[in-house]
Amino acid sequence: MSKSKEDEVRIPDVIIDTKNNKKYQKCSFLGKGGFAKCYEIIDIKTQEVFAGKIVSKKYLLRNNQKDKMTQEIFIHKILKNKNIVSFHSFFEDNDFVYIILELCRKRSMMELHKRRKILTEPETRYYVYQILEGTLYLHQQNIIHRDLKLGNLFLNDEMEVKIGDLGLAAKIEYDGQRKKTLCGTPNYIAPEILKKTGHSFEVDVWSIGCIMYTLLVGKPPFETNSLKETYARITRCDYNIPSHLNKNASTLIEKMLQFDPKKRPLVSEILKADFFTTGYMPKKLPPSCLTMAPRFDSIKYRESISNRRPLIELNSPKNIVVKTASKPQDPDFKPLVLNLPSRPGNGVSAIDCKEYMISLEKELRNVLKCKSSKTRMRNMEETTDPVAQPLIWVSKWVDYSDKYGFGYELSDDCVGVMFNDFTRIVLLANLKDVHYIEKNGSEQYYTIDHTPPTLEKKMKLLMYFRRYMNDHLVKAGADILAKDADQLSRTPYLYQWYRSTSSVILQLTNGTLQINFTDHTKVILCPLMNAVTFVEENIFRTYRFNTIAEHGCSPEFEKCLVYAHKKIISILKDNQ
Repeated sequence: MSKSKEDEVRIPDVIIDTKNNKKYQKCSFLGKGGFAKCYEIIDIKTQEVFAGKIVSKKYLLRNNQKDKMTQEIFIHKILKNKNIVSFHSFFEDNDFVYIILELCRKRSMMELHKRRKILTEPETRYYVYQILEGTLYLHQQNIIHRDLKLGNLFLNDEMEVKIGDLGLAAKIEYDGQRKKTLCGTPNYIAPEILKKTGHSFEVDVWSIGCIMYTLLVGKPPFETNSLKETYARITRCDYNIPSHLNKNASTLIEKMLQFDPKKRPLVSEILKADFFTTGYMPKKLPPSCLTMAPRFDSIKYRESISNRRPLIELNSPKNIVVKTASKPQDPDFKPLVLNLPSRPGNGVSAIDCKEYMISLEKELRNVLKCKSSKTRMRNMEETTDPVAQPLIWVSKWVDYSDKYGFGYELSDDCVGVMFNDFTRIVLLANLKDVHYIEKNGSEQYYTIDHTPPTLEKKMKLLMYFRRYMNDHLVKAGADILAKDADQLSRTPYLYQWYRSTSSVILQLTNGTLQINFTDHTKVILCPLMNAVTFVEENIFRTYRFNTIAEHGCSPEFEKCLVYAHKKIISILKDNQ
């Protein structure tokens, strides 16, 4: 394979800032966007960790590209606000420009949206309020962001929103100035930008209206299959608000998505809207919200949270009955436990979990059809997509199903047991909160010192499994989610598991399908991120399915994907 120009100049492993006499160690690849590549970098002297946004100078040869980068740095370095990604420094060498930024470990709200689809109203209130506070600060500095979207809203370890990527930001130099540049992202772009009639601060309000709609409804208000039709809908202000939305929410969205920018409220006015002042807003959200809806059972808040599907509706039968097959299709493939809740009040249904499987089967079938030239992906760091890496996986497990059930520990330190009577119990990482899941999938919440007498034996077994795994098993992978004492936390639990002579297959209720091979390698498939993660010797490599379809993969990885596809087909046949 011929080397591209980009390969000729490699980003150094030790990045030297001669201007400030600092050295940074380049660490894990975080992703790329536009002309920039992002890495986690560590100040060698202080051990502080940052995000390094690195741009090759070959992309800055044209004056307008250089000016754009200069403008981004000029604007970003003067900003200091808790809801704006912190700017630390910038410098350059002969080949690259380096921008040193605050590292937001919980990635962007785009990944949150893909994993969750629809958020609860309290969560939406929590996020949108912080977006508004950050935007208010920008507007007070006479800066329009002009590209507010889920992919430019980042989350730190505390689940606080940080507005980032100011590449399209503009400063208003005098009262009434209107900008004319066509910029923004299709699903969030305001009509006055498209019509080139001149725009100002109101375009950010429009974008926030689109963001709020997307979080509550699960998709952007003007989204279509074609760019032309999306733009046509925006210029007609043609969108529909679902009837199930809270009246205060729909009213606020309508105010922000006014065609006439003069009719849109100021950010300071939006912060006082009924949606924020009359509904419950959490002071803090747990990291578990990145993958599972929080629990509000102990909170009395006014609006009711409607029961919504975690996946976009697929045209599947409404009543799927799943049975344990008496004769497995694959003699090497023994289905052990399957439980089939219908639509429980606050749990996950059999339909949801089957749809996740159907989605994975389709993706794998499409990937395996592609006969691209095979490359050694382990040497192709930049084809990986770390943002799609799983947040939760099974790090330890013990099979005691001949007597009691299957015990496991998750990467966030939660411990669970799937009992032989099809009930499940989970102890959260704070060693305090206990979730009990009935056979029908409905969930009950307790604290460890206040569980009913009927659960006494199961609690003893849970603690036995936990002790056994701590004493005898090595954890797979580092912790991803911090231990969390917040009573809003929920975690995915084990929905079903299978065992064969060469692997153990585990499906979690958030759609994650994990295959642990006897040689200790693992494959973790995510239907929501459309990605697969290969784990070898605790090194995680995550690839989007479409990247593998385009670039191919190594023979070892392909063998794993073929195996995964075969097993998913077997599971779906057994579950008919």
